[in-house]
Amino acid sequence: MKTLAFCALALGLTAGTAGATELTVATAGDQNMVDYINQYLAPIFEQQNPGDTVRAVGTGPGDAGSQKILERFQAQADAGVTSWDTDVAVVHQKFAGPMAEKGYLAKFRDDIATGKLVSSDMAKNALGTNVDGYVMPMFNSQTAIAYNPDLVKNPPTTYAELADWAAKHPKAFGYNGIKGGMSGVSFVMGWVYAFAGDGDKLQQGPFDPAEAAKWDDAFAKLKAFTANTTLTPGNAGTLDMLARGEIAMGPVWVDMFYTWEAGGQLPPNLKLVLPAPGMPGQPMYYVIPKDAAHKALAEKFVALATSPEVQAQGIVKKFNWYPGIDAQYVKANLSPEDWSKLFTDIGPDDLATKAKAFPITPYNNAILEAYERQVQ
Repeated sequence: MKTLAFCALALGLTAGTAGATELTVATAGDQNMVDYINQYLAPIFEQQNPGDTVRAVGTGPGDAGSQKILERFQAQADAGVTSWDTDVAVVHQKFAGPMAEKGYLAKFRDDIATGKLVSSDMAKNALGTNVDGYVMPMFNSQTAIAYNPDLVKNPPTTYAELADWAAKHPKAFGYNGIKGGMSGVSFVMGWVYAFAGDGDKLQQGPFDPAEAAKWDDAFAKLKAFTANTTLTPGNAGTLDMLARGEIAMGPVWVDMFYTWEAGGQLPPNLKLVLPAPGMPGQPMYYVIPKDAAHKALAEKFVALATSPEVQAQGIVKKFNWYPGIDAQYVKANLSPEDWSKLFTDIGPDDLATKAKAFPITPYNNAILEAYERQVQ
């Protein structure tokens, strides 16, 4: 299926109108990612570039979708292909590092006008790998703690305060462990950042196996904390239990929270807080292969996709994601209502100081193993 899909794309590059260019975008993620490019971005780009067209192909959700793109890049590099059949790709953070390290990506961010609009470390560092210049964030997903203000009058603003609150309110906090969805994993990583020392080292490396010896006390505290909490059945399960009043607080993905709220699946009074020292989120990246057939046009596409106007109307308003570029550049393109909906509870300053990356892969795996051994 993968080979057929990309062969079809390659054929499509030569099947268009003479003189016109078809820009091929491969995107990991759910179908909404394909629809966003084909139905929202493509018409805008095509209007600005008469005769040129954009076609997106989805490679599948989750890590598997990005893995397929990595494998395709590797196959073309190994075969010595000099004009690759993908012009732009959208990949998960975890895969941008290996792509850059293997030399599959073009360094383009300084060549587009919007490159200077992003200052987040996530535009430079992908789970310990230097990707500075090789990526532009499409959007940032962020986790936070959702809570019911009718039940939690003064929400904890730090992990330490949260631990104290949970001890006084048994089973009122719920999370989904590490196997029921990434909101639970993010909560655990934030706990380790809070109680086990050097979070920067865990996020940036290098990996030191001896670091795990510093986590015992943090996991002992987490085991006691977890005994006082409610285990929820997944990312959606946490939101569902909040909606029904079965728990008063729990970690959620911010975009899911607002999407459920807009759809009437959550009470409108629920709120969010991002406790210090912070919780992890993760971006999706735009990348351009080093041997893209239409590199100049690919750069124009990424510049459009990361422009303040598109980030505001497409990323923030359409999907409730946080923008890939710095939020300050997006505000003028949103109504006060749309801005306040996304940034009232968690403001740009909160994101700048408390939106963390996940640990680099060796630490990430070691933390998950330690959780299974010491908490579960």
